[in-house]
Amino acid sequence: MSVARAWLLAVRPKTLPAAVAPVLLGLAVAREGGPIADGPAIATLLGALLLQIASNLANDVFDNEKGADRADRVGPTRVVSTGLLSASNVKLGLAAVLFLALCVGAYLIGVAGTPIAIIGIAAAISAIAYTAGPFAFAYHGLGEVFVFIFFGPVAVAGTVYIQTRYLSGLAWLAGISQGALAVNILVVNNLRDRAEDERAGKRTLAVRFGERFCLIQYCTMLAVAYLVPIAWWGLARTSGLILAPLLSLPFALGVFRKVCQIRGAGLNTVLARTAQIVLIFSLLFATGIVASS
Repeated sequence: MSVARAWLLAVRPKTLPAAVAPVLLGLAVAREGGPIADGPAIATLLGALLLQIASNLANDVFDNEKGADRADRVGPTRVVSTGLLSASNVKLGLAAVLFLALCVGAYLIGVAGTPIAIIGIAAAISAIAYTAGPFAFAYHGLGEVFVFIFFGPVAVAGTVYIQTRYLSGLAWLAGISQGALAVNILVVNNLRDRAEDERAGKRTLAVRFGERFCLIQYCTMLAVAYLVPIAWWGLARTSGLILAPLLSLPFALGVFRKVCQIRGAGLNTVLARTAQIVLIFSLLFATGIVASS
């Protein structure tokens, strides 16, 4: 395998829709207050992608150090555990990505001030502490909490604030839908890796409470997400176009059916489909917001 291909595996592009989706939705919410500033919009999107990539690189190298990645791993190939890239090289790549994120963050701080500095620092620390350090969040069943917060309300509301310097209740409401759907990516990941994680002492919610809990969790997060545009419609008394995300519900239910039926390596495809739900929902919601306004 070429070095470039190995780095692409480490970046894990199938997970990146979770970073793109809340920014797109946040821009749609912000557009209700006036025109979108292109520079900050592009920088926000780039910053979100860089932090997601940083988290993926950190997961690869630190899960290996903690013994969570073994030869019998059923998930996508991890580059450090398989020897495709050395741990030192991935750590250097991680440092480079964080430096780029810092540069983008400095620009956004100049645009929107101190609140963005606080959000950026917290997001960067969480991206690394997810699998690194003595109290890695993922190893104590806290992964879903941080995914919900930083891929949901913080990402959407932060995007809105950068554009408008103002936060409405609807911005936070929109963020709930994105956080809930992003959590389902982690649910599928942890369901697939449950046996491996248990051997490695990684106490995810899937390990703690089992498969049935994961299925209930996935279904609940779908329900929360799809109730959000309905709640928006009721609260804002806007056009029915805001209900556009419901068009993706049949696809989401089809993926949920697969979550119930498939185990092992087959869940890799289901995980990718779950990430697609996040992006499709976001695009439809953003379109509905713009059209109804």
